[in-house]
Amino acid sequence: MLESSNGCCLKRKYLEGSGLGPGTKPEIMTWRSFLSLKAAGMRDYYPLDLNHSETFLQTTTFLPEDFTYFANHTCPERLPSMKGPIAINMSEIGMDAIHELFSKDPTIKLGGHWKPSDCIPRWKVAILIPFRNRHEHLPVLLRHLIPMLQRQRLQFAFYVVEQVGTQPFNRAMLFNVGFQEAMKDLDWDCLIFHDVDHIPESNRNYYGCGQMPRHFATKLDKYMYLLPYTEFFGGVSGLTVEQFRKINGFPNAFWGWGGEDDDLWNRVQNAGYSVSRPEGDTGKYKSIPHHHRGEVQFLGRYALLRKSKERQGLDGLNNLNYFANITYDALYKNITVNLTPELAQVTEY
Repeated sequence: MLESSNGCCLKRKYLEGSGLGPGTKPEIMTWRSFLSLKAAGMRDYYPLDLNHSETFLQTTTFLPEDFTYFANHTCPERLPSMKGPIAINMSEIGMDAIHELFSKDPTIKLGGHWKPSDCIPRWKVAILIPFRNRHEHLPVLLRHLIPMLQRQRLQFAFYVVEQVGTQPFNRAMLFNVGFQEAMKDLDWDCLIFHDVDHIPESNRNYYGCGQMPRHFATKLDKYMYLLPYTEFFGGVSGLTVEQFRKINGFPNAFWGWGGEDDDLWNRVQNAGYSVSRPEGDTGKYKSIPHHHRGEVQFLGRYALLRKSKERQGLDGLNNLNYFANITYDALYKNITVNLTPELAQVTEY
């Protein structure tokens, strides 16, 4: 095995991606071309592709502690700041205390908008949170998510989409509203659909998007850290803007809890996508205990699911109407809507 002049094993460095330049594809990068790059003094370039979650060379290797960032280079995915397990604190905390905690960070802008300064964020991520009467849960979620996303060097902002009125909770329609409003602010390229009571247990659960839609919350404590069923797509999921538009967003017809995430799975499959999931225990989440207070179970979900394919082009982003009241918190943008079935009528199919 070849060695450098200082005795360091170059081939090991090659496999760890320590010397590849931006855009270099691991499947076509040869050992000889790697040595040529080293000879050309290109050792300081980021191993962008070798750090990508969808490549085959590095599924568990993260960059070393002495990794050097460059402000004009794209942030890698597998950073030394992503240590793994998060110290989960499920105790209740008021929003005032959360404001005080993060007020010490001047890089967090109004609405919870943040981006790294030491590298170019790989993804611009809008975190969409459907909300109704969960005021004790939101600060707990923000306490964990903000530091995690900062460690992952993602550009992000939070959108809390709050339903008022007397109609049953419509999680899916809230996500559609949140998407439309978020895209008015910035050209986001990655969307994370995040239940307010789901707390990630590992900061290696990278909240970027990929070539396929992503299901992040694969192992939930209330399900004994087991995937309930193969098609389960609930809790926390992510799609690129392009993917979300292609599937026509979420359905608007699911009034009450249950079924909308299964319909999303069907839409993804109907559009020719598959679903990716994090490896091993990376997808573990804790669920803040709660009951569906005042929320009714949607009894018509099975009838709708049987017609998912027929409804997909008729019910979603393209038949959505709403009137939103917008306010800003220091850590999120609040989008308040009074949803009714008349706002998303579906023609016969």
